[in-house]
Amino acid sequence: MRLVSLALFVSAIASAQNLDQMLNQLGSVYALKSPAISPDGRYVAWTESQPGLESDVAKLYVSEAKGGKPQRVTNTDGAEADPAFSQDGRLAFLSDAGAKNLRQLYVAGKNGLGRSSKLTDVTGFLSSPLWSPDSKHIAVLLIADAPRVPGPTEALVPDTGVVDSKIYLQRIAIIDGASGKFEVVSPEGMYIYEFDWSPDGKQLVYTAAPGPGDDNWFIAQLYTLDLASKEAKSIWKPALQMANPRWSPDGSTIAFIGGLMSDEGVTGGDIFTIPAAGGPAKNLTPGRKSSPSALSWLPSSQRLLFTETVSGKSAIATLDLSTSSTETLWSSEESIQFEGKPGASVLVRTSYSQPQELWTGPVGQWTQLTHVNAVQKMQWGAAKSVSWKNDGFDVQGWLLQPAHYDPAKKYPMLVAIHGGPASAVRPAWLRPSFDLGLFSALDYFVFFPNPRGSYGAGETFTTANVKDFGYGDLRDILTGVDAAAAQYPIDPKRIGISGWSYGGYMTMFTVTQTNRFRAAVAGAGISNWQSYYGQNSIDQWMLPYFGASVYDDPAVYARSSPITFIKNVKTPTLVVVGEHDGECPAPQSYEFWHALKTFGVKTEFVIYPGEGHGFHDPEHIRDLMRRTVAWFEENMPRP
Repeated sequence: MRLVSLALFVSAIASAQNLDQMLNQLGSVYALKSPAISPDGRYVAWTESQPGLESDVAKLYVSEAKGGKPQRVTNTDGAEADPAFSQDGRLAFLSDAGAKNLRQLYVAGKNGLGRSSKLTDVTGFLSSPLWSPDSKHIAVLLIADAPRVPGPTEALVPDTGVVDSKIYLQRIAIIDGASGKFEVVSPEGMYIYEFDWSPDGKQLVYTAAPGPGDDNWFIAQLYTLDLASKEAKSIWKPALQMANPRWSPDGSTIAFIGGLMSDEGVTGGDIFTIPAAGGPAKNLTPGRKSSPSALSWLPSSQRLLFTETVSGKSAIATLDLSTSSTETLWSSEESIQFEGKPGASVLVRTSYSQPQELWTGPVGQWTQLTHVNAVQKMQWGAAKSVSWKNDGFDVQGWLLQPAHYDPAKKYPMLVAIHGGPASAVRPAWLRPSFDLGLFSALDYFVFFPNPRGSYGAGETFTTANVKDFGYGDLRDILTGVDAAAAQYPIDPKRIGISGWSYGGYMTMFTVTQTNRFRAAVAGAGISNWQSYYGQNSIDQWMLPYFGASVYDDPAVYARSSPITFIKNVKTPTLVVVGEHDGECPAPQSYEFWHALKTFGVKTEFVIYPGEGHGFHDPEHIRDLMRRTVAWFEENMPRP
């Protein structure tokens, strides 16, 4: 017995050392974001986060699109973000130079070259600068006196005193591009999420709802705003969620993406258009077996260019409004950030075998522009797409092989369930975070299923888990595990399960339904939908999924709650969460852990101080991953 314990200890030490080395390597990867291209297609801009787990400071670069040495736009130590070109080629961007975490608007010269001028001096949070069509003004989103970085995944400020007595609204401000003259133009009492200019510069289209902003994105409507009269008009109230409004070049039409979405900023659905003056919206992609995620107009106002998720892959396509026909221009097993037109574009590309780099050129004929991550080496195994059928659905997932894969050997497998649920796993270089793909480097198979409720197979698939959390989606996952095990040498006695957010919930629910998994790690999970309804900061997302409030139909919430079936659990389960998580509050994890402890199930519970739904402190990330590795190594010991 002592020899076995010593072997486990030595194995755990080796795994921890390998993990630290991988986290250090991944922390040295440059993160490229926010690619932008000038209207003439000659110049591109982007931000690069400096490597290191302790740094998230992004620097702004520009380059000729055809190639050449990238140039820094500024020489400050500030963090820069959100580059945006004007029609005449100037570059607007945000920077917190001189005042950390307090971003201001700057404008650089033509093509981002020359001296940059600071245009604002505001107290609050600025984002999303966008030039007017005549290049004279810049619209931005502003939260005045913001007490924290906005967003539902950020740590909440703990409530004290009279709750909801102060609601911080995000509004549109317009800034003169030469003088810096500043005017807030959107109506009081409304929180603005996304916007676009009309082609004549006299109006704006935007999505908005009353505050608070993190919660009410799920009920946002589409508005237009006349800038002369300041009159706002609601032109569309969607049945579900909407994102990415874009005004056509001829001024007649507004396009957007609509569908069932569970997280602000994680977009998927169908493509809709609506007359700019208001009227019925038209779904241009009904029944499409994919999930469009972003769109832009082509000059004719009769065609749209859009990106989409298709069965775990990324694609770029065009849509003809007159015929509703589409043409796929490019598709690949990777993840992208894309900007541009078919003939001139810029994108960040990454896959399981390629870290992020910037590419430019016509769609599908790109040339690699940056090589900042050329020294990075892949330490995990090859990725394989796995497909299976269940309940009449075609389901897909990704399987990472062990780094030192030998088909003659049996290996443990970790099932990693994504958050959302309206999201999808697409191939991407691993990250120094709660990225369970790292287990591949420790010689595990890692299975990433995209079950019903995910993006990538159309709205029927995305909506198929409505009023059914934990049932059809779990059947998809278990059937996928069977499909992977039928194709690869997976040890059926050493399969674990884990996930974060919705993945954390599914981990909790799964161990109440089956004892198939030897160990589990539930990150930021949900144990009791009934109590969760009154605890979280974004309860509006639940109504489309459950069909009614918890007060009107408590049974549908109880049916999908892990706590309802808690006496079934036998699986050793590690429970982890951030102290100030508003999306999946810590009491949910506490309730699950408390029940496991009561019934004698092996468990451990860790609350990370100061963290929200997404972790930022590098030491917390390291500790989280070390504990996760140790938990699976201890409870799924190697023979």
